[in-house]
Amino acid sequence: MSNRDLLLEIGIEEMPARFINNAIRELSEKLESWFEENKLKFTEMKLFSTPRRLAVVVKDVATAQSDTEEEVKGPAKKILIDSEGNWSKAALGFTKSNGITVEDIYFKEIKGVEYAHATKFVKGEETIQLLPQLANVISSLHFPNSMRWGSENLRFLRPIRWLVALFGNETVSIEIAGVKASNITHGHRFLGETIPLIAPNDYEKVLLGQFVLAKYEERKEAIQEQINRLEDEQNWIIPVDEELLEEVTNLVEYPTVFFGTFNKDFLNLPEEVLITSMKSHQRYFPVKNKSGKLLPYFVAVRNGDHRHIDTVAKGNEKVLRARLSDADFFYQEDQKIPIDHNLQKLESIVYHEKIGTLAEKVKRIRKITEEIGHLVSLTDQELKIADRAAEICKFDLVTNMVNEFPELQGVMGEKYALQQGELPGVAKAIQEHYKPRHAEDSVPQTTIGSIVSMADKLDSIVSSFAIGLIPTGSQDPYALRRQASGIIQILLEKEWNISLNELLKKVIVIEKGDLDDELYQQLETFFKLRIQHVLEEKEIRYDLIEAVLGGEFNSVKNIVDRAETLQSRKDQASFKGTIESLSRVLNIAGKAELYGEINPDLFENDYEANLYEQWKQLLNYFETTASSRERFDAISSLETAISTYFDHTMVMAEQEEIKRNRLTQMRELAKLIGAYASMNVIVVK
Repeated sequence: MSNRDLLLEIGIEEMPARFINNAIRELSEKLESWFEENKLKFTEMKLFSTPRRLAVVVKDVATAQSDTEEEVKGPAKKILIDSEGNWSKAALGFTKSNGITVEDIYFKEIKGVEYAHATKFVKGEETIQLLPQLANVISSLHFPNSMRWGSENLRFLRPIRWLVALFGNETVSIEIAGVKASNITHGHRFLGETIPLIAPNDYEKVLLGQFVLAKYEERKEAIQEQINRLEDEQNWIIPVDEELLEEVTNLVEYPTVFFGTFNKDFLNLPEEVLITSMKSHQRYFPVKNKSGKLLPYFVAVRNGDHRHIDTVAKGNEKVLRARLSDADFFYQEDQKIPIDHNLQKLESIVYHEKIGTLAEKVKRIRKITEEIGHLVSLTDQELKIADRAAEICKFDLVTNMVNEFPELQGVMGEKYALQQGELPGVAKAIQEHYKPRHAEDSVPQTTIGSIVSMADKLDSIVSSFAIGLIPTGSQDPYALRRQASGIIQILLEKEWNISLNELLKKVIVIEKGDLDDELYQQLETFFKLRIQHVLEEKEIRYDLIEAVLGGEFNSVKNIVDRAETLQSRKDQASFKGTIESLSRVLNIAGKAELYGEINPDLFENDYEANLYEQWKQLLNYFETTASSRERFDAISSLETAISTYFDHTMVMAEQEEIKRNRLTQMRELAKLIGAYASMNVIVVK
């Protein structure tokens, strides 16, 4: 019998746009796994998704599993054959359970004992009998906000309204949450009809006739083409935000692009306000002229055809007009309120019940800003600018505009600060201190903005850790991982050699009044995991990452430089011998206790003295600005001295005083080596 196509469609109450792409991806992955587990062959999967449906057409599915032969193992020979050489009841049971005869039995020796074996024929099951299991595949789909609907026990993103399951022209018997599968699908909610499907291959064409463009990629392309056509017709530039385009694509089943207008007086509002009103609140695309100046138009996507499109445009214009009128009112009112008045409001806003108010957070940010400013050698004038930026960095959080448009925090702060006479450097830092907002975002451009950004993020991280709000697993409600990554990103971009060890301890003292060693260890581990992620993205080998993170916890730039140096040297012929020599020192130094200082008078041979002199030279050399590569070369130069030392010197000498002195020498040498990296965890072949 020839292969058949399979159609599986889940009709759902309108789904949130942000969940659809992940949902169809998960459905296809689970289906692929199911086909593989059931040994059913197919050629390809075609995916379809709209706000009201998730669907898959699986092409050329085998009508049955392939017949197979498998070897089965039975009891030991002594159990199957009695003393007279006859087959026992156990033998008959073995043959019956596997559908074979005693003539099919053969024996294999396993660990000195002979066991019965047989080759068993397994007839493949028909696909139509297996397909009802797809109900379990559908039920296993995971959504961020699943819930029960009605009286059913199934947890799902939205209620399931219909199911289509066709194998060729045969309906598959599937039932989920009281909904039975059929061959009936549904077109566009308002423009389409309920219609039967004859075969899976008709699916896409039938839906198109019912005003449903079922493929996500085709709807997205159609929207982009219509936008491009509108640009050419009107001589406009329509900036297309990819994230917004994806969302709009998942909001419609039959996209039609149209444009509307708004009062040009609203162009007196900051551009960011207009664009945010259009994009974030109304899902509109802004319109600019060829010079990049915003125009009083917007572009939107309708879920339907061109009929009555003018009425639709006017309705959207009315909604946007109301939104912009509110924004204009908020903007005018905000400008009447002095910054200092807004700062007073921060005293009554609780940042966290165990951490304090926003005003208290700002005070800590100012102190941390000052510490970082000294670490990067700001001038007195720059320190004053940084302090003012830190002092007022949160004032716009209590403005009407940010209350209405939270996305504009920082942006409005910069504009209001300039309007009230603040220095440009201060205003810019207010906007920049939220950066980077996400993994793809850029770091602050200015030094002051970078410092205040780090101070804000450090305060959030350390104060949260101090009260036990530590990210675990996927739980990170305060986005502390993202903020730590932002700090690391800034330090790398600015190439600041700020010691994280020193900086974290200073912040802990600011937060708690004194140093808390346990809190510091938690923070160090937390930041090392973020640095590890950076090194993994740079494709540094896993053992080299572990080695440098086991070394000195100083500046991020230094840690990354050390990792990249080891990565660049790992394939050199000399690397193996160098690492083995250095590792030998680290391993034996682990047995050393605190015996005081090295006493050269206790040396018994020239090899001890030579290693001692080279160690002192390296100490002096490392006090200069030697690069990570130069430092590794310098440490590597110890290889010969270390090898000859061990060839001629017994560290664990019988005389206690000599042994202690030699262990002390190993300990001090290990400090120098270990500060660079834990060489003894590096894998060499």
